[in-house]
Amino acid sequence: MSGIEGKVVVITGASSGIGEATALLLAERGAKVVLGARGSARLEALADRIAALGGDVVYARTDVKRRVDLSNLVGLAIDRYGKLDVLVSNAGVAPISLLDEIRVEDWEEMIDVNLKGVLYGIAAALPVFRKQAFGHFVNIISTTGIQINPTMAVYAGTKNAVCTITEGLRREAGDKLRVTGISPGFVSTNLADSMTNSQVKSQINDQMNKMAIQPAAIARAIAFAIEQPAEVDVNEIVIRPTAQV
Repeated sequence: MSGIEGKVVVITGASSGIGEATALLLAERGAKVVLGARGSARLEALADRIAALGGDVVYARTDVKRRVDLSNLVGLAIDRYGKLDVLVSNAGVAPISLLDEIRVEDWEEMIDVNLKGVLYGIAAALPVFRKQAFGHFVNIISTTGIQINPTMAVYAGTKNAVCTITEGLRREAGDKLRVTGISPGFVSTNLADSMTNSQVKSQINDQMNKMAIQPAAIARAIAFAIEQPAEVDVNEIVIRPTAQV
């Protein structure tokens, strides 16, 4: 048996990109995957695909801006499988722009999804993990928080906040829980779809087309962290295209 087989894994932002690739890979390796995302049609199609390949999967429409949705998604895992091994907090948006544009609604969206969504996941899963005396948080961060560029201030701010919370959680976790932060660089996803500035969106898409790596690369990093023995805690992984500075 692998270190993944039989584990129950909740994934947010599961209907596309990194979330979709992670769901497919973990299900292939024998995990029971519990999928959440806002896009109901894509979520259902992914679940059907996994089931057709022999995987064990359930799903629920989930908006990480709503605390109750995260509670319900974790509850679905417990109700269906009787435990929760891993929560992968992957949902994210990036309507980036220069601060001078004063796109306050976009700032709030990034704070609500990228930061509060992770906190709501922790609030839902941490009591379960404490009761079980095992569990693993995997938070998807970003290399944007490592090298902060124009237009990225608020997005990078949310990701750096998640980085800080992830490390704080690790230090509070004790010897039974594991905590991993994974920072991807340019990945070929639909993240640019959330961008409201057309010029910035075009620039990001151009950069993605030139150098982006496939979501499966990040999925493999997530799988690596999950499959380690219980006494091994992989805390930080930074993974970016070779061509990315």
